[in-house]
Amino acid sequence: MKQFTFYALLLCLALSSCNKKTKEAEARLEAARTYYEQNEFAAAKIEIDSLRVLYPKELKVQREGLTLMRLVEIKEAERNIAFCDSVLPLRQELLATLEKEFVFEKDSAYDEVGNYIYRQQTVERNLERCYIRSGVNEKGDIYIASVYYGAKPINHTGLTLSLNDGTFIKTASIAYDGGVNYRFENLGFTTEVVTYTNELGLDALQFIADHEKERIRAEYTGGSPYVMYLLDNDKKAIAASYRFGLVLKDIIRMTDECNKSAKRIEYLRSRLKAGEKAEE
Repeated sequence: MKQFTFYALLLCLALSSCNKKTKEAEARLEAARTYYEQNEFAAAKIEIDSLRVLYPKELKVQREGLTLMRLVEIKEAERNIAFCDSVLPLRQELLATLEKEFVFEKDSAYDEVGNYIYRQQTVERNLERCYIRSGVNEKGDIYIASVYYGAKPINHTGLTLSLNDGTFIKTASIAYDGGVNYRFENLGFTTEVVTYTNELGLDALQFIADHEKERIRAEYTGGSPYVMYLLDNDKKAIAASYRFGLVLKDIIRMTDECNKSAKRIEYLRSRLKAGEKAEE
């Protein structure tokens, strides 16, 4: 009899413990629902995640938590789409205004991606001179290039930009490869072009854009010394390219995010429907 009482007590304690955990799990689930209704999605997801960790055996609550998580993620995706829909037209309007200063160049036989070039910096307008040029490809990638033209090569691989107060910035060093760093001779003169794409030259682009009205010294590095000062028109072109690239990249990013969110919503809704059918 004593043994029976002991086991009965253990059973009661176990049932009590299970009931306690169930109530705790349900309370967390209810808290998650409240956060969801208040559009506090991050807090809702934290509560739902805690259910998985703390109450793995509460299967009913787990199923309800999974359903709620999908509803939360749908709301997040819908919010992303709403934001993009409100901001994208403004960015596209700005891009259209900036684009008027550029020409689009793409050789269908050789180029997979076209480039936007500031009108005053197209190659045919800038033959036989040393200058810094820039551009933006149609994916929003910005580049800056140091162009040298002279009677003898200097074999440069990099660029340092500086102001009168000593403030300076350096590009990455690009070794000669016949591609992003290439050279050729024509009629006894040498042309060298080193191109710094994205993060390799982004700091230099921003430096010029931020100091467009100041005198900027350009030193070609990695070979024989060569120094010049950027012309006002070149600074204007580079600053315009930098702004244009940032806006275009932002539009591409938001468009991509919007498309991903739409696909995510479609997937989550299909999973919710599948879950409803399984319960029927």
